Amino acid sequence: MQFYEDLVVGVVSHFGSYPVTREEVVAFASKYDPQPFHLDDAAAAQTHFGRLSASGWHTCAMTMAMLVEQQEKTGHRGLGSPGVDELRWHRPVYPGDTLRVETEILEKRRSKTRPERGIYRSTTRVFNQDGVMVMSMTSNAMVETRDPTGSD
Repeated sequence: MQFYEDLVVGVVSHFGSYPVTREEVVAFASKYDPQPFHLDDAAAAQTHFGRLSASGWHTCAMTMAMLVEQQEKTGHRGLGSPGVDELRWHRPVYPGDTLRVETEILEKRRSKTRPERGIYRSTTRVFNQDGVMVMSMTSNAMVETRDPTGSD
């Protein structure tokens, strides 16, 4: 199990492998981001993307899938997130890419009002198979504490 007390500021973790398929790119875009460059090869070829590309929101969803899978593997006692402070899509994600994740814990603190809960801030970076960063975000998350009395 991984509790608040187990999180170490400065630690960088590498994990995940998510193959991006054309079918998933089109299915996601059809439902949530139906812009032509996410749906149609010919339309995408006429844009700066040059070919069909995944929605940035789809990239976020694929990243979330890898984050949750990692949490399950490590027994992370996550309690959700109050939000993302910064989100950047650096490069397009294309069908045929394989994504991976790198996270870094930036800071952590115990909740002042709920000592059974810790809050940590982290940066998540997403890379394609060539090591090119395609997305980054800085977010805050809540995590269960091992010791609810509030002593670290």
